[in-house]
Amino acid sequence: MARRSEHSQEQIKEMVLVAAETIVIEDGYSALTVRKIAMEIGYTVGSIYMVFANMNDLLTHVKGRTLDELAKQLLHCEPSTSVEENILILAETYLNFAAQHFNRWRMIFDIQSEEPQPDWYLQKVEQMFAIVEVLFIQLTPGSSAEQSRLAARTLWSGVHGICILSLTAKPQVSDIEASRLSVDLLVQTFIQGWKARAPLQVNAKPPEK
Repeated sequence: MARRSEHSQEQIKEMVLVAAETIVIEDGYSALTVRKIAMEIGYTVGSIYMVFANMNDLLTHVKGRTLDELAKQLLHCEPSTSVEENILILAETYLNFAAQHFNRWRMIFDIQSEEPQPDWYLQKVEQMFAIVEVLFIQLTPGSSAEQSRLAARTLWSGVHGICILSLTAKPQVSDIEASRLSVDLLVQTFIQGWKARAPLQVNAKPPEK
C-alpha cells in the first residue's frame, strides 16, 4: 500500500478520479464505492476524504470530467459550411459519445444530488448547451437569444431522448445506425419547422385589445 507522503493531495485526487472512472467504465456506476476506489489506488478511505468533501463531491467531479470530454468532442467536430449540417454533426457526435462512453454518460443524468450543484459544475452543463445555442442564433438571426436558447434545448432534449431509448438495452451496431437515422430525421424536421416558424415569432405583433 502506498504511503500518503508519496503523493501530493492533487496527485491523490487525480488518482481517485481515474480509478473511479475505470470502475464506472468496467462495472457501471452502481459498483462505485469509496472503499473500492481506496483498494484500487492503495490508499485509505480517509485519504480520499482528505481530497473530496464527501461521496457526492467525488461523483460531481467524475461527472464534470465526462462533461469536459463531451464538450471537447462537440467543439472539435469537423465544421461544415452549412449551419444546419453543423447542428446535425453535433447531434450525431453526441449520439456517438453516448454509445462509446455509455456508463459515464448515463451517470451524468442518473445520479442526481439532493444538494445544490456547485457553480463550476453548472457552468460545464451550460457550456454543452451553449455550443448548440450559438448555432441556432446563426440559423435564425432574427430570433431573440431566448428563442434560440429554447429551440436549442428543445431539440437537444429530443436527441437525448433518442439516446436514452436506444442505448439503454446495450444495442448492437445496427441499433446504433437506426438511432442515427432517428437523430438525423429529428434534427432535419425540427430545423425545417423552426426556420418556418421563427420569423413569425419575431415579427408577430401582440393582439389588439
